[in-house]
Amino acid sequence: MYQAIVFLPLVGFLIAGLFGRIIGPRPSEIITTALLFVVAVLSWISFIQVGFGDGATRVQVAQWMSVGDLQVDWAFRIDTLTAMMLVVVNTVSALVHLYSIGYMHEDPHRSRFFAYLSLFTFAMLMLVTSDNLAQMFFGWEGVGLASYLLIGFWYHKESANAAAMKAFIVNRVGDFGFVLGICLVFVLFNSIAFDQIFPRVADLANNRFHFLGFDWNALTLTCLLLFMGAMGKSAQFLLHTWLPDAMEGPTPVSALIHAATMVTAGVFMVARLSPLFEHAPTALTVVTVIGGITAFFAATVGLVQNDIKRVIAYSTCSQLGYMFVGLGVGAYSAGVFHLFTHAFFKALLFLGAGSVIHAMHHEQDMRSMGALRRYIPFTTAMMAIGTLALTGFPFTAGYYSKDAIIEAAFASHSAAGNFAFLSTVIAAFMTSFYSWRLFFMTFEGQARWGDSHHHASAHEGVEHDDHGHDVEPASHADHEHGGHGHAHTPHESPLVMLVPLVVLAIGALVAGLVFHEAFLGHGAAEFWKGSLFTRPENHILEEMHHIPGWVPLIPTVMMALGFLLAYYMYILDSKKPVQLAADHPILYRFLLNKWYFDEIYDAIFVRPAIRLGRFFWRTGDQRVIDGLGPDGVSARVLDVTRGVVRVQTGYVYHYAFAMLIGVAALVSFYLLRGTH
Repeated sequence: MYQAIVFLPLVGFLIAGLFGRIIGPRPSEIITTALLFVVAVLSWISFIQVGFGDGATRVQVAQWMSVGDLQVDWAFRIDTLTAMMLVVVNTVSALVHLYSIGYMHEDPHRSRFFAYLSLFTFAMLMLVTSDNLAQMFFGWEGVGLASYLLIGFWYHKESANAAAMKAFIVNRVGDFGFVLGICLVFVLFNSIAFDQIFPRVADLANNRFHFLGFDWNALTLTCLLLFMGAMGKSAQFLLHTWLPDAMEGPTPVSALIHAATMVTAGVFMVARLSPLFEHAPTALTVVTVIGGITAFFAATVGLVQNDIKRVIAYSTCSQLGYMFVGLGVGAYSAGVFHLFTHAFFKALLFLGAGSVIHAMHHEQDMRSMGALRRYIPFTTAMMAIGTLALTGFPFTAGYYSKDAIIEAAFASHSAAGNFAFLSTVIAAFMTSFYSWRLFFMTFEGQARWGDSHHHASAHEGVEHDDHGHDVEPASHADHEHGGHGHAHTPHESPLVMLVPLVVLAIGALVAGLVFHEAFLGHGAAEFWKGSLFTRPENHILEEMHHIPGWVPLIPTVMMALGFLLAYYMYILDSKKPVQLAADHPILYRFLLNKWYFDEIYDAIFVRPAIRLGRFFWRTGDQRVIDGLGPDGVSARVLDVTRGVVRVQTGYVYHYAFAMLIGVAALVSFYLLRGTH
């Protein structure tokens, strides 16, 4: 069964990728989507067998490589954590495949698109089933490659190419740390197989390692390097800049990359390596602090964005921060539970946004929307469910998982935990505000998309000319689809796009309620069965039940306050946002420009790198190497031959003169030799 789960998406990729032009787009869509639905059903079966039964196993596929002491098998490690990730990856991927049949129906390159989707899914499955760090790295780089292909799918768009390159390069920065971490694991344990590493971690807890002129705790250094990889892949603070730009890809790609799969790879990796992190408390403190900063930072930027997909992208960034806070304070199951529930409501929000964009003829600027509830009521209802779950409305999926992380941060009673508690509570308020802001700007109020409203009644008080690079002009035109059709009345999406929304909405409503007890309750230890490791002194799940009564109420209060503020500013007094932006221009532009991280990185890294490259090219390569090397030698040979050619004139007296000079030179030579 597990071979089928992992390899059927690869089969779909090969069929659509190699034979897509021969069989045509329609069969490519149907084959890849059908295979993914088979895989999704098998994943749920395995989840029930492993999580609620005793189906944990190890499936040997092949011996992969043997180099000296390094023995690497290709094997699937099937435990509860893997089974949960299989459900998340394959369920979302199957629904994204189905949704894409409707969303991409006008695109002539559909076969290629579906091939990329299936390749991405296969790489992600290789990552989550990995039995060792080499296989994990193979999947890790595979999703990086597939995301590059998907983000840059419309390669004739300059912005899509730039976004794909940015995602690839920023991830390489994190991956550099990840590779060093894997190498250090091998140095310390003489193996990279999890079964051989985990039992020996406690023995190495106090080992030292000399690196960059300092003596480090070996496990702390290892975990920090590995976490660097997680920061890149999961778009944490400082390595987050690629995530919003990745919106350049088609909307189903956004749902796949940002909802459940690629960005959660870092969270999965830290959870999988919990035995290492548990014995490296300093590294866990760093994870907690970075998670708290990311949750707060991304939420502040989300407050003022105007592109509907960018708001949801920053929301993803923020929620990933929550997950790392859960992991960092030792509540691994809470972080992973949020990963699980977040997949449903974030995929729902992205695909719902895609339905809105489809209805608006590829308009993405929320200032050019409004009053859509009357035209696309079903999409509106689905977006409302996703928004409720994201903001943590009682008894929705987000309520159980997000609140659990906030409670765990409080219960950790550490300085980092207190910081994370404060930042996640503030982020919960901002999450509610920007989520309802998106909802009200898009579905309520006045219609701002008719002919009489030319590209947004500056609803947020921003001049488009000033911010061409900040506010997407929305004509992502998903270029294959023709231009804006603003004169058209918005219309509901086809059934093939609405069915996935229903399935995800059900998950967004009930996933928390149904699985809360298994993931976090008294049966959690039996459910996880050792796939998440905690030291005996880690009682965080127990301590969460003994916190003051006001702590569990705080997130709900923040959710309500955020809703009320958004309702006041975007429904009751819609002039208020423009006024606030005008009153606080510095703060507004600071947030709109995403804390100027892109500009700072451009000044510190990008431009100096380009200048250095140009210097090496023009001075080093052209002048020095080519000038003194091949080009220089050939030029001197030409100069000499030109001189020699001049001597050959055809006049006898010229040759006689040359011979005379030669004789004189020889005589002089012998005379001089004779005198010594």
